[in-house]
Amino acid sequence: MKKPNNSGNINNSAISIKTRLSDTMMLLCLVEMLADRRYDIGYSSEKVPEGWQAIETSSIEAFVNGNATLSDKAGDIKTNFTSSFLFTCSKVKGQDYSFNWLNSLS
Repeated sequence: MKKPNNSGNINNSAISIKTRLSDTMMLLCLVEMLADRRYDIGYSSEKVPEGWQAIETSSIEAFVNGNATLSDKAGDIKTNFTSSFLFTCSKVKGQDYSFNWLNSLS
């Protein structure tokens, strides 16, 4: 295999990424609805081996809009994005739901 030609033009500078969400209030409302589920399926009450804790989860998929700016020594690149995320809350027996995971689905 031939080695790539490294003519010394490789820029190893750091890249900075800034992201701004378009509608944070709607996103916050969706996640709060997820965390405030009114019923308990019962998984958090299941018997599990000693030292373990049964958890109950609740998830919602939401599309998030925003813009991102990537910056380095050469300048800025700005782009808009729409991406799907999976927000997951969990709870243990006798407690409220708490927000735990956020996964990008793109």
